[in-house]
Amino acid sequence: MSNPSDGTHTQSSPVTLVTGGTSGIGEAAVRGLLAAGHRVALTGRNEKKLAAAVERFDAGDRVLALPGDASDWDAVRTAVEETAATFGRLDNAVANAGFSTAGTVESGDPAEWHDMVLTNVLGPSLLIKASLPALRATRGRIVLVGSVAGFKNTPGNLYSATKWAVTALAENTRMLVTKDGIGVTLIAPGRVLTPFWDDRPDGASAGPMLTSEHIGDTIVWAVSQPEGVDVNTVVVRPQGQAN
Repeated sequence: MSNPSDGTHTQSSPVTLVTGGTSGIGEAAVRGLLAAGHRVALTGRNEKKLAAAVERFDAGDRVLALPGDASDWDAVRTAVEETAATFGRLDNAVANAGFSTAGTVESGDPAEWHDMVLTNVLGPSLLIKASLPALRATRGRIVLVGSVAGFKNTPGNLYSATKWAVTALAENTRMLVTKDGIGVTLIAPGRVLTPFWDDRPDGASAGPMLTSEHIGDTIVWAVSQPEGVDVNTVVVRPQGQAN
């Protein structure tokens, strides 16, 4: 078997773009994809965090850092173009960037909702639009990181509403592109111990949790399906999570 760092192997290995790849599930996915021999581009809004992540990955020219906001069309389009130009192709696009705000539609801050809705809903839509031409050429895969919250309502939870939108986006995108040989996978995690909880005033409540690596491994598994196999919806909860 070829070494992933070998030039010949590298030129033929899959290429995956991950949005929000500097921490949590995104970072775990990048790490897992690199271990599986992929060449990986990752995006993030903070250039210092991007640089630190690339240093941690220590993957040489198999990793490409692309600063930009996942909800900005020019940034997303440029990220896809630079990925394809640098690596020669694009096989998988993983829409991972997202976050939650505190409170409900009654108690929350509308100023914070704006960025959350744009990142969580517009962001994946932009990545799909930008990546479709390249993915048609490779018969690749789109992975959308949703949430159990996209299937289970909780009182007044706008974050949940954004993830319901992602759940719908996955299926209507599948219907659009399956004829082109492009796969679409929605991965809907339950409770995961990530920096997601840092933005919540009470932090992570007591209860079972998955690790970022569990979901990162699920993403690697999804993009590793053989041609002709389209795994569409994967809900992953920690054992013991009732909702």
